Amino acid sequence: MIKRLAWLAGFAAAALLVVTWLLWWRPGADPGPHTIIVEEGSTLGSVASQLEQIDAIPGNSTTFRGFARLFGSGDPVQAGEFELPQGASASAILDLLQHGQPVQRLITIPEGTPSILVQERVAATPHLVGEAPLPEEGSVLPNSYGYQRGEARAAVIARMQSAMDKTLAELWPKRTGKCPVNSPQEAVNLAAIVEKETAKPAERRTVAGVYCNRLRIGMKLDADPTVIYPITKGKPLGRRILRSELMADTGYNTYRSPGLPAGPIANPGRDSIAAVLDPADTSAIYFVADGTGGHIFADTFAEHQENVRRWYAIRRARGEM
Repeated sequence: MIKRLAWLAGFAAAALLVVTWLLWWRPGADPGPHTIIVEEGSTLGSVASQLEQIDAIPGNSTTFRGFARLFGSGDPVQAGEFELPQGASASAILDLLQHGQPVQRLITIPEGTPSILVQERVAATPHLVGEAPLPEEGSVLPNSYGYQRGEARAAVIARMQSAMDKTLAELWPKRTGKCPVNSPQEAVNLAAIVEKETAKPAERRTVAGVYCNRLRIGMKLDADPTVIYPITKGKPLGRRILRSELMADTGYNTYRSPGLPAGPIANPGRDSIAAVLDPADTSAIYFVADGTGGHIFADTFAEHQENVRRWYAIRRARGEM
């Protein structure tokens, strides 16, 4: 009797090992690879049903949940997109969903990108669905944004706009009052010009200071990018600005009249907005390129003329004039 009981116990243990191998350590009917998206708030049960539907696990969702409770860590499954490697067992899949790294899909909007290029970039991004709407100029905060496979393009753009709203809500109350901008929209308007006029982060607050000084005294901003914007909607012009374009009354042309243009000419980054709201303490009202990618600043027109002369000499030496 004892031998029989021992034999039965051994048989049961062997059978349990076989069942465990079949349902926990063996790949499902479709060995993959698979992609699975786990939504926020998903439970082990809902994820098990997803895995059953794509045949990624042996057995069914009920047996997966049972073995997960028996052998798993008890940690919750993570939200995100996961790539299940080919031949992954149910055990390996659970560990990946609980402790692995979700797929990171990013779309990057550089600082100073006009909305027409934001739209084109989102439209060309793979794995998104639906049309990409054209966001209002200046409403998008340049940054890198994560997205999920199958997410709507409109939702991604809305997230970019929400980030801009939050940034303005944070920065506007901290303004120093040194720049005569009267609303967050005016701050974005001027920040877009600052963004386009300098590629050097260290210059942003000084360039902002120059433009704030000009606004304060009623001097024209004379910013080339404001002339280009109505022609290309912010895309590169690809040639020199024509005299007729410098004289055109477009509502944006800051060579034509003092004050801010009719609207933003690009989507400025956080640092340029912050620079406008806290510009450098400077008496400069002029600046011109210095030949190194930066600018040289001047308080008087005579100083500015000399700086321009030097810049023209550099351009002639380079064969640009």
